[in-house]
Amino acid sequence: MMKNQPPSIFNDVMGPVMRGPSSSHTAASVRIGNLVRQFFNEDIHIFSVEFESQGSLATTYKTQGSDFGLIGGLLGMNLDDDRLLESAKIAHDKGIEVNFSITRFDAEHPNTYRVTAADRSGKEFCFIFISTGGGMFELKEINGAPVSVKGDFYETFLFIESKNEEALERYMDRINKLFPDHDYSSVVEGDGFSLINIKTDSELPSFVRKVIELFDKISTIVYINPVLPVRSRKELKVPFITDEELLKEAEKRDLELWKLAVLYEMERGDITSDEVLQLGKNILQTMNSSIKEGLEGKDFSNRILEPQAVKMSKYEGNLIGGEVVKKIITYTTAVMDSKSSMEVIVAAPTAGACGVIPGILFAVSEEEELEKDTLLKGLFAAAAIGILIVNKSTFAAEECGCQAECGSASAMAAAGLVQIYGGTVKQSLDAAAMALQNIMGMICDPVAERVEVPCLGKNVLAAVNALACANMALSGFINVIPLGETIEAFDRVGRMLPAELRCTGGGGLSKTPSARALFQRLDKDINH
Repeated sequence: MMKNQPPSIFNDVMGPVMRGPSSSHTAASVRIGNLVRQFFNEDIHIFSVEFESQGSLATTYKTQGSDFGLIGGLLGMNLDDDRLLESAKIAHDKGIEVNFSITRFDAEHPNTYRVTAADRSGKEFCFIFISTGGGMFELKEINGAPVSVKGDFYETFLFIESKNEEALERYMDRINKLFPDHDYSSVVEGDGFSLINIKTDSELPSFVRKVIELFDKISTIVYINPVLPVRSRKELKVPFITDEELLKEAEKRDLELWKLAVLYEMERGDITSDEVLQLGKNILQTMNSSIKEGLEGKDFSNRILEPQAVKMSKYEGNLIGGEVVKKIITYTTAVMDSKSSMEVIVAAPTAGACGVIPGILFAVSEEEELEKDTLLKGLFAAAAIGILIVNKSTFAAEECGCQAECGSASAMAAAGLVQIYGGTVKQSLDAAAMALQNIMGMICDPVAERVEVPCLGKNVLAAVNALACANMALSGFINVIPLGETIEAFDRVGRMLPAELRCTGGGGLSKTPSARALFQRLDKDINH
């Protein structure tokens, strides 16, 4: 049986690099569409998606980009493709019939997609997907058969015509003898058929494909490539996964937090130190570009806010807090402006919280004239905290409110700052814990169902909170509740929040008269 894979920095925490307002909506949808596309040898003719009426997607799938993300993925577009907004028109021109509807069905998760796709030959599949936050997703069901596909393995699916136990046993025995090194395999039952799923960390060898394609009673064989940047594998081990393990590893190896993060990703992804560092440098380069794009003040249709960062960057009057606070607010806002105008950003750890880490790290780095290597160390220290959070909780506001997004980003940024200023691993963990404690319980109540208001203000709040908590930890303030216990409490609190306060537009500022008027005006623009 397959075990849950530990999170990856470049799958789960620092990424994806994407366009769009929301990672749990837009980025996950692109990946879902790409996965569905791989089930067909011919072009898909009909693509229908149902959103459960009580879930978060029912009110946000249009405003936060699930619709164009799904279609873009179906057409083979990447997460940063500049054609994503035009995907519906492109699909229409290709003769693809696309339907979105809101219906009632049993959904275990607020971000549930029920997808039906068919090609012109009559081949049809029905899928259940969930989006789990930060661009991550899981395929839970294929034609009634329970599966678990997260886009981090090569997947082979053998659809067996009937529930023939003898044939299934024979097939599995043959597969195990042919290719004993495959990572995982399972047999499940669907609606009148059986399904064999084989997971591998590399493509299934051609000689194995040739043999299984000769099996009788197999109606369909589907080969799926991974859609995540870092693949998983059997018997995967990492040096730490909790705060206690991280502290022990730091003491045993005498390593700084950023080095522990690099070591973690080397073992998690089976990649070299140079490769990990280069991926981190790429992330920083994209973050820097998103700040610059935001400072240019590009406008965008169907949004609430005009560009905001330029207002503070050009303001010549006195501001409270001095130049460093001004830069933190300006750069945090610039990244949010880039996101809202469909420029390329890094979801770190989500698109809704994308301004916090680049905003504060680049502002402080520039103000202190730090070397680029120091900035990279701060990024990896932040990533280490993200690993601890997502291992025990979630980055999805739909599950735990905005504390899961801006709260997590604030904790990560606080640890990154402590690293930049030469603090200890323990001080970084304490700064992260205090940052989470300060933001625990933050609701997600997007005005007009868009990731702009109060999201921008919450990003700024999270960045300034990170600065304060880093200073508190560095100066020796006592943190009473360790980070691991804080994350567990943070998760419990988030799940206690009513659904109306978890990115559904059902409460908070979302329900004010001004917000509803904005929604009606902007929704009218979308539909025309």
